[in-house]
Amino acid sequence: ILGVRDIHADHAASHIGKAQGIVTCLRATPYHCTRQQVFLPMDICMLHGVSQEDFIRGKQEKNVRDVIYDIASQAHIHLEHVR
Repeated sequence: ILGVRDIHADHAASHIGKAQGIVTCLRATPYHCTRQQVFLPMDICMLHGVSQEDFIRGKQEKNVRDVIYDIASQAHIHLEHVR
């Protein structure tokens, strides 16, 4: 947008965009669950023994929170790369 042609700026913007996308997905999860939809990575859910039904039913158990924590940690890693 500003005409900046720098590989480091492009790399930082890429990581910021990924972090923002992950956070947006997490924030929208309660809304999507009310519509019987789950857009979270199933490999992470399966790692913690969580099903899509657990999210749709609004369970707040530790393994469900662990899924959210792991996904949020990925966003944090992207922000650390930017720093």
